Amino acid sequence: MSTRTETRPATLGERLRLPAVTAYLWVMLVLFGAIVLETFMVYPNIFADPPESLALTMEFLSVSGPSDFFPPRGLAAWVLGAAALLACWRQRDARTWMLLSLAMILCEGIASILYFWPRNEIMFVEGAAVHSAEYLVQVAREFETWHWASRMVFNATAAVAAFVAFVRLHRARVLRQATTTAPAPVR
Repeated sequence: MSTRTETRPATLGERLRLPAVTAYLWVMLVLFGAIVLETFMVYPNIFADPPESLALTMEFLSVSGPSDFFPPRGLAAWVLGAAALLACWRQRDARTWMLLSLAMILCEGIASILYFWPRNEIMFVEGAAVHSAEYLVQVAREFETWHWASRMVFNATAAVAAFVAFVRLHRARVLRQATTTAPAPVR
């Protein structure tokens, strides 16, 4: 004779854990993919021959550019990351990874606001009308160097940590379901 193990119903927080982390993971993977695309496909063209390539970039990105894409998705990552962290707070192994991911994407956002946005202003708004060619070359090189050292590292770490948190949550859910639906051994 087999019987099912009786358990308490899942709380709202437990039911929201996986969807919250999944939504955050999706945004993080979109952001990471966009950063990789920008790094390997867009930036080589932007920084090919400053200041001439910067002027061409300003013309090309006159309708829409990275500044239209990244800030709203970055804010969404912050909000969804906070919600996902709260939703999985009671599951320690996932919480640690979510905390790491959220910390990294917050660091990336702060670095962007404090370091990269002013340089974008110099290169793509003020440009050669305000700055010398030598200064624009210097700013472009600084931007490229620190992009690799900060934005790529922060985004990659945030995306990987979000994925690990998702896997930990999913694994715990599957194991919980397996133990609650498994028939009792026949004696």
